[in-house]
Amino acid sequence: MKTLLTTLALGFSSAFAAPFSFVALGDMPYGGKPENYAAFDRLIATVNRTAPSFTVHVGDIKSGSTSCADAELLKVRTQFNTFEQPLIYTPGDNEWTDCHREKAGKFNPLERLSFLRSNFFDGKQSLGKTPMPLTTQPNYPENSRWTQGGVVFTTLHVIGSNNGLERTPEMAAEYFPRNAANLAWLLQAFAQAKSIDAKAVVVFAQADLWDPAPLAPTSGLIDTVNALREQAKAFGKPVLFVHGDSHVTRLDQPFNTYDDSSAPNFWRLEVPGDQRVAAIKVTVDPEDPAVFAYRLLLP
Repeated sequence: MKTLLTTLALGFSSAFAAPFSFVALGDMPYGGKPENYAAFDRLIATVNRTAPSFTVHVGDIKSGSTSCADAELLKVRTQFNTFEQPLIYTPGDNEWTDCHREKAGKFNPLERLSFLRSNFFDGKQSLGKTPMPLTTQPNYPENSRWTQGGVVFTTLHVIGSNNGLERTPEMAAEYFPRNAANLAWLLQAFAQAKSIDAKAVVVFAQADLWDPAPLAPTSGLIDTVNALREQAKAFGKPVLFVHGDSHVTRLDQPFNTYDDSSAPNFWRLEVPGDQRVAAIKVTVDPEDPAVFAYRLLLP
C-alpha cells in the first residue's frame, strides 16, 4: 500500500504544474534625465519585492532622441543587473536601428548592434543578479528560449522602424538574414511546444506588429505576423505575444480585430512605457484553461 501511494503521489506531482509568475516591461528607462533612471530603479525595487520567476524587457532601453553612446547603454545594463531574479532582454529599435539620428549621436546602427550583442548577450544565460541558463540561436544570441511549468518562452529580435528594413542597402542586407533567423527560431519554439505537449507559448519582441494595421505586403513585419498567425492556429492552445513600441498598455486579440483569420487562442499584451514607468505581472497557472492572469505594477 505504501508503495502504491508513493507511486500515485509521484505520478500526480509530475503531471501537476504549479503556478508561477513573470514580469514584462519595456520602453524604459527613457533616459537623458536623472529622474527617468531613478523611476526605473524604483520600478525594479517593486519587481524585486514581487519576486517573479523572471522578468523580460522587450526593448527600447532609451528614447529615439537620446544618445546611443556606450555609457548610456551600459548604464541600463547596470540597472538590469540589479534585478534579483533573472532578467531577459530583447533589443528595440531605439538602441541601434535609430542611432543614425542626429540627436542620438549619428552612430552607425550596425556598429551599435554589434555593441549590444557583445555587452548584453553572452549566448549562455540571462542578465540579473541570479542569471538563468538560456537556449540561444547561433549568430543571434539575443534570440533565446526557455521553458517553465510546461510553458515555452521565446524572444524574437523583431523591432519597430519597420524592423530595420529599407533605410539603406546595408540595413536591408542586415534585415533579410535576421528575418529568416527569427522565423526559424519561432518555428523551433512551436515545434518544441508540440513535442513536450506544452500548455502555452509566450513570445516576446519589441515591435507592435499591428501598427499600422493592416500591414503592407512589403512591410518588414509582415512575415512575423503571418508566421505567428499560422503557428498559433496550428498549436491550438494559448499563445501570448508580449511587446512594447507604441506605449499603449493593452490586452487584446489583434488577429480577430484586424483581419479575417481568427485565432481565438492568440492574445497580445502591450506593456507600459515611455513616461509611464510601470510593468505587468503575469501569473501563469498551467492547470487553468486561460493560463494567464495580469496585474499592473507601479514604482
